[in-house]
Amino acid sequence: MAMKKRGRTALLCTLAVCTTLSLGMGTVDAEAKTKPGSYRTVTEIKDWGPAITKIIVDVGKPIPVKSIAADTFKVHVVRSDLRLEKPFLEEGDRKVTKAYVADKDGKAAVKEGKYVVLEMEIGPTVTLGSAMNFSMSTYLNDWIESKYTITQQKDIVTPSGKVSGLVMDTLAGEVRVLVDDFSTGKASYNGVQLTYADYSPVKDKKKNPLIIWLHGMGEGGTDPTLAIAGNKAVNFASEQIQSYFGGAYVLAPQTPTYWMDGLSGFGDGTSKYEDALMKLIKDYVSTNKDIDPSRIYIGGDSNGGYMTMLMIRDYSKYFAAAFPTCEALKDSLITDADIQSMKNLPIWFIAAKTDKTVPVQDYAVPTYNRLVEAGAKDVHFSLFDRVIDTSGLYKKADGTPFEYDGHWSWIYVYNNQVSEKINGKKTTLMTWLASQSLNKK
Repeated sequence: MAMKKRGRTALLCTLAVCTTLSLGMGTVDAEAKTKPGSYRTVTEIKDWGPAITKIIVDVGKPIPVKSIAADTFKVHVVRSDLRLEKPFLEEGDRKVTKAYVADKDGKAAVKEGKYVVLEMEIGPTVTLGSAMNFSMSTYLNDWIESKYTITQQKDIVTPSGKVSGLVMDTLAGEVRVLVDDFSTGKASYNGVQLTYADYSPVKDKKKNPLIIWLHGMGEGGTDPTLAIAGNKAVNFASEQIQSYFGGAYVLAPQTPTYWMDGLSGFGDGTSKYEDALMKLIKDYVSTNKDIDPSRIYIGGDSNGGYMTMLMIRDYSKYFAAAFPTCEALKDSLITDADIQSMKNLPIWFIAAKTDKTVPVQDYAVPTYNRLVEAGAKDVHFSLFDRVIDTSGLYKKADGTPFEYDGHWSWIYVYNNQVSEKINGKKTTLMTWLASQSLNKK
C-alpha cells in the first residue's frame, strides 16, 4: 500500500510539473508576441484620391478564423509630409470596420491563418486614411508617410493557448491596388524630361488601342505614380474599363511642373512641353508594336484638359478621339482656324456647372458651341449640374449625396458615368471612345 501511495503521489507530482511547464511555456509564447511585429498597408484609389483601406498584420502564429473581431486590435496612425518644414500632419485612431484571419496576401482563410486583415473606415472626409497630401505652398500632391501602431486589445484564443499583448509597428511592405500594375519610365527630348506611367494589356495577338491621359496641376513632379493615383486615373487599367476596348494600353505622361507652363506665361495657349510630349507619344507607339496607330485616344483633366486641347489643335489628324475634362484652355485663345482644324475630330467634353476653378462659360461651353456651329458631326458635351457621390456610400448631414468640388468632373470619367443618347441609343463615354478609329468610315 505504501508503495502504491508513493507511486500515486509521484505521478500526481509529475502531472503537476508537466502542467506547470506547459502553462509556463504558453505564457512565454504569448509574452514573446509582445515584441514589435510587422504589418503591410493596402492602398486603393478612390473617387477622392488614394486611401489606405486595410492593414495586413502578421500575428506570428496560426490562429482560428473565429478568434478575432473588429475590436481585437486598436489601430493608431501618425501622418507626416516630409516635404514640409514641419512634417507632422495629424494622428489618431482609425475605426476598424471589419477584421478577419487571412493568408499573407490578405485573402480570407478557411480554417486558420497567420495573418489578420483589418479593414478601416474611409471616405472623402476621413483624412486619417489618406495616403497623399496636397501642399498649398507647391500646389502639388505627394505620397506621405503613414506610421501605424496596431495594439492588441483582447486575447486571441487558440488550441495551444491564449495570444495576448501583440504590438505591431514595423512596416513590412505596401500594396497599391492597380497602381502596382503600371510600369514607370522617363524620356528626354532637347533637354526637356518627361516621366510617365504606363499599363500594358495581356498579349493577345491583335492590335490594341492606346489611351493617353494627361494629369492635372496637382500631379506634376518626377514620380509618375502621382499622375495615375492623385485621382482615379488608375481605373483605365481596371477590368471594367479594359473590357470596353478588349484590352488597351494606357500612357500617363507627367510634366515636372505643369502642362500650362507656357512659352510666355501661365496658360497662354502654349506649353513648353508640347513638342516633348508628342515625341514621347510617338516613341511609345513605335516601341509597342501591337498598338493600333488608328486607335489612339487622348484625354486629360484641368491642366491636362488644357494640354489635350493643344494636342488636338496641333495634331488633329493623329488622334482618333479626345475627351477633354474640365479643360482649362480659354475659348478666347482658340482661333476660328483652330476650330476648323478640330471640328472633324470626335470630341467629348466633360465638365460641371459648379466648377469655380475653370468656369465653363469661359472655357468648354463656348468652344463646344463654336465646334457645333462649324459643322462638327461627332462632338458631345456632358455638362453636369454638380459633382456628387454616386456610390450611395457617402452623404451629407441632410442625407443627400456627398458633393465634391465642382472642378472634379473627372470622377464621372473614371467611373464611366458619362453618357448621352447617340443615334437613339444610350452610349457611355467608353463605348463611344472604343468605337473610334482613324479608319472609321
